[in-house]
Amino acid sequence: MKPVAVFDVDGVVADVRHRLRHIANRPKNWAAFFAAADRDPALTDGVDLVHEFARDHDLVWLTGRPEHLRAVTEHWFARHELPAGRLLMRPEHDRRPAQEYKAARVRRLAADRTITVIVDDDPDVVRRLKRDGYPVRLADWVPHEKTLRQAQERDGRT
Repeated sequence: MKPVAVFDVDGVVADVRHRLRHIANRPKNWAAFFAAADRDPALTDGVDLVHEFARDHDLVWLTGRPEHLRAVTEHWFARHELPAGRLLMRPEHDRRPAQEYKAARVRRLAADRTITVIVDDDPDVVRRLKRDGYPVRLADWVPHEKTLRQAQERDGRT
């Protein structure tokens, strides 16, 4: 079996900055935030890195996006010529901070596969996974905005 490369979606290959305005203030408009996911531009640095790893790794997409965005996300991958890989999405009512949700998913994945790299844009996720002993790389090609950090770590929504 090939080793596994794990990639986040938002902030790694998908540029969500155009939709952060929907959740920047209260009340947060989560419906509008998620409805605009199909219009995310691709992030070239992340896309290139995915293609590099896809040559000799099995890809796993580990995203905090809710399960109801599965079809949108899969179509977005196809439109941007990204390998499909295995897509792990957040269950609809799971509101744990991203670092807790992703650490649990990575633990299950690592139980029977060798993980070579995990690429994520959330510094809290990266710190947690490093602390847990996983090979992690911070996707730093887009500044991590406060609004996105709150959505990932406090609201448990992406």
